[in-house]
Amino acid sequence: METKEILDALGMKRSLTRIAHEIIEHNKGVENIILVGIKTRGLPLAKRLAQIIEKVEGTHIPVYALDISQFRDDLENRNPLPILNLPIKDKKVILVDDVLFKGRTVRAAMDAIMSCGRALEIQLAVLVDRGHRELPIRADYIGKNIPSSLQETVNVCVLEIDKTDNVTIRR
Repeated sequence: METKEILDALGMKRSLTRIAHEIIEHNKGVENIILVGIKTRGLPLAKRLAQIIEKVEGTHIPVYALDISQFRDDLENRNPLPILNLPIKDKKVILVDDVLFKGRTVRAAMDAIMSCGRALEIQLAVLVDRGHRELPIRADYIGKNIPSSLQETVNVCVLEIDKTDNVTIRR
């Protein structure tokens, strides 16, 4: 199998910086914004976005972790849905994930967020959009579009978990 690097550490940093600026511009500032990182790799990306936004705007942006495992539609024997305590009332929630593929992870994340109450708005930021949606979901902020086949695998590595930053595609 052939593996090709699509983004290196510098490319990831540039993409996240652009996404952070797009978030600020789209929302006309950062008032009432929270970032929610979908575990596992969405969380460190959300934390990085918050740091970039804080440098630009001088405002601390809260970051929360979201474990969507109990909200997935591909688990047969689910436990009762957990009670989440995310402070989303009157907030613009920016969901952050590493790869947007079929859309099922994002759907589960939205279900989880909506179980906490009613957010003012939910937006989606992803480092990589590889297409092949099974649900009508699209990202508001995209680091890189990577056209791929279903036989290919896109891997995002983050320093905090994988000891390196890069995005690769394996054919």
